[in-house]
Amino acid sequence: MCGITGVFNLNGELFSQSHLKKMADLIAHRGPDAEGYFIDRGVALAHRRLSILDTSPKGTQPMSSKNNEWVILFNGCIYNYLELKQELKTNGHEFVSTTDTEVICEGLAYQGPSFFKRLNGMFAIAAWNTKEETLFLSRDRYGVKPLYYWHNGKTLVFASEIKSIIAHPDFKVSIDTGALNEYFTFQNLFSFRTLFKDVTMLPPANTVKINKDTTAVKHSSWWDYDFSKTDEKMTFEDAREETSRLFKQAVTRQMIADVPVGSYLSGGMDSGSITAIASKQVDRLSTFTCGFDMSEVTGVEANYDERRDAELMANHFKTEHYEQVMNAGDLSWSLPKLVYHLEDLRVGMSYPNYYISRLASKFVKVCLQGTGGDELFGGYPWRYYRVFKSLDQKDFFNNYYDFWQRLVPDGDRSRLFVPNVASSIRNEEPREIFERVFTFNKSLNYDTPEQHINNSLYFEIKTFLPGLLLVGDKLSMANGLEERFPFLDNDLVDFAQTIPVRHKLGQLENRKRIDENSEKKKKAYQEFDDGKNVLRKAMEGFIPERIINRKKQGFSAPDESWYRGENANYVKELLLNNKTVSSEFVSQDYMKSIVNDHINNHVNHRLLIWSFMNFEWWCRIFLNKEKI
Repeated sequence: MCGITGVFNLNGELFSQSHLKKMADLIAHRGPDAEGYFIDRGVALAHRRLSILDTSPKGTQPMSSKNNEWVILFNGCIYNYLELKQELKTNGHEFVSTTDTEVICEGLAYQGPSFFKRLNGMFAIAAWNTKEETLFLSRDRYGVKPLYYWHNGKTLVFASEIKSIIAHPDFKVSIDTGALNEYFTFQNLFSFRTLFKDVTMLPPANTVKINKDTTAVKHSSWWDYDFSKTDEKMTFEDAREETSRLFKQAVTRQMIADVPVGSYLSGGMDSGSITAIASKQVDRLSTFTCGFDMSEVTGVEANYDERRDAELMANHFKTEHYEQVMNAGDLSWSLPKLVYHLEDLRVGMSYPNYYISRLASKFVKVCLQGTGGDELFGGYPWRYYRVFKSLDQKDFFNNYYDFWQRLVPDGDRSRLFVPNVASSIRNEEPREIFERVFTFNKSLNYDTPEQHINNSLYFEIKTFLPGLLLVGDKLSMANGLEERFPFLDNDLVDFAQTIPVRHKLGQLENRKRIDENSEKKKKAYQEFDDGKNVLRKAMEGFIPERIINRKKQGFSAPDESWYRGENANYVKELLLNNKTVSSEFVSQDYMKSIVNDHINNHVNHRLLIWSFMNFEWWCRIFLNKEKI
């Protein structure tokens, strides 16, 4: 786990090492243990190291292959590197370290860039071919590790975080208003733009090739999810047994490290199942939970604190358990820091993620995370049932697009933005971006309820999951902590895609019989199971039954209550005064109406208020260069 950055001058001009070091220093938090540089014939590569495997100097990057044809920067962890290493040894390759980085080097010397698709793990890689003077950038299947680039026709700059690109002397910060429109529609970016004009995120499972003749960056996609491979003959018992086997294998694979490994323990099934397996391999495994001061919280948010269930499991598995208890005042201290590290604004109220990773980093260097289980095994049934009775593709798009306008619906766009911004995006249609996620995959069909649900799974794992992963990476690495995701193991993911929908959503047949016009519709929605049926059964015997049957609950602070209480003044001071920077782009009258509705009329606008505050700090930090 590390931070990488680099520059490729297509005309062969050497790049200053002092400037390269400045770019690398800005992501030193990602790799506080060591640094390394390589400059040659127009390419300049920099690496900041967080030592996880082979903590000796033998693991220092940039690293070269034995034939000196490849020099690489690598951020991530490859879980099948030992199997690949044995194959490479059989074919004459020699190794001097015990790192996965060296396996990638020799793999490239053996097979070239096609080797990327054989990696089971999380990675962002920059690989320089010294013979062909060509740079390759590649990113893992799921988008766990971020990689951004900026290309102006004569220079390409890449980095794990955008702040390194900003430090390049030719880069000027300006805002992409189309990306801003996308963000305030979805609270996410479904395309691969960023709020920084002309800065692009490399899509997952993509490789780009750049040499001196490159006039435009072209992506080569080498993998995608495919839920159409459903094995309808698969029995529930077969699905349960294989899920259990592959899950245990995935957790075991991801325990590999030469430093302490811990696990988040939220009180839910996913993190609890990971802890169940991991605690058998590590005596007194360190586990971490974030809870909230609920003294001023009412309504449904009063159930947000998960400490009791987490403590139950910590006792059950005999872990060394640590808790972070947050209160309303923790928002104002952390928000500027969070936005600085996040840069690329994405889903949800994520400051609890910042605090919990900060806690974990005091005790371990690696922490296992439960993200991915919901998206693979159907953990959001209330979303899928919105579309499972769709008549065709158009009807499906209509039903699902309405739901995924999480922040500002299309009809309010003219009220949201100031006139010049509204004018600049008049041809930007979020609906087209939304539909493009589906039309990218030609194997999707829209004929049956099962296909509609699988299409929902595909959409969420291509959009919502990458948003979660980006937040996880940026905020954990802000604290020098590597997060790993056992549910995103290649073998487990490949199998999960073949499991029939009826095994994931046990109430599907009953759901089909509900009359959509019935007055009992709302109650019927509430009575259906929380999904992940086969995963719940696979985890029986690992975790307490109370946790298996626990209702689905997201990881979120009780901000709806806090924005009306202790944090109300902070919200107003940030968004509704003459120093509010974001009012250059977003109508302050609109922000005022949203804030007042939330505080006075008890309309729940917590997601939008959070996004307004994030964008305000983004403007202060990256446009106004305000120090934090």
